[in-house]
Amino acid sequence: MKFTKMQGAGNDYIYVNCFKETVKDPEKFSIKVSDRHFGIGSDGLIMICPSEVADFKMDMYNADGSRGKMCGNGTRCVAKYVYDNKMTDKEEISLETLSGIKYIKVTVEDEKVVAATVNMGSPILKGKEIPTKFDLDKVVRQKLTIDKKDYEITCVSMGNPHCIVFVDDVKSLELEKIGPLFENNEMFPERINTEFVHIISENEFDMRVWERGSGETLACGTGACASTVAAILNGYCQSDREIKVNLIGGTLYVNWTKDGDVYMTGPAEKICDGEIEE
Repeated sequence: MKFTKMQGAGNDYIYVNCFKETVKDPEKFSIKVSDRHFGIGSDGLIMICPSEVADFKMDMYNADGSRGKMCGNGTRCVAKYVYDNKMTDKEEISLETLSGIKYIKVTVEDEKVVAATVNMGSPILKGKEIPTKFDLDKVVRQKLTIDKKDYEITCVSMGNPHCIVFVDDVKSLELEKIGPLFENNEMFPERINTEFVHIISENEFDMRVWERGSGETLACGTGACASTVAAILNGYCQSDREIKVNLIGGTLYVNWTKDGDVYMTGPAEKICDGEIEE
């Protein structure tokens, strides 16, 4: 089976063109290709498929084989793939995902996509719809006890659930220890992605992320968007302006606009093409 490995701010996935290929068991295949020692190495699998309601469809699986509803960095890379491989000549692309249709505007240099801006839609703030077990219209600055330590959390869904914790320093966190405890906490019925955020200014913050099903990743697009929304809800940043989000793998720019939608801009880069037995 032919594949392409791509990354957006270090968030890397294996992409399969399902206009030409068939993945018989995507859960098993995602586990195989994601393994960084015995596979190709990635944060998961993304299949590019035909769609009846948009230009293309994205079907995404995490490194543990669980299915994901949305991947912000993945949407940009899908847009790059279909444009660079001349599957479309549009510079504004609609993409079907399990969390709705996303609209992507690509930035082209020398006939190749180098970056893209994605309309990520409006954040979901109601506790039960995220979903969490907090029965609140907004889950902002709520107490959560993890391993006998109290944390103040804000929860947001950007098509998948996120728990945001504001901290004084992201570098010293023992994420391998505390990440799984957040991910599998009983307050989150579908598990949770957790972002740890250090505010630098009203226009910038640092972020590390523990993704459900994948562990710590170098970047998370939906997480950057959710963290921006959380920073605004907590009064750290201002809405309707571009916020710089510093991740281990690179930088994303996020804007929660007055119309309610969140826009994310960031890079998309091809690493290699290859072929692997399914």
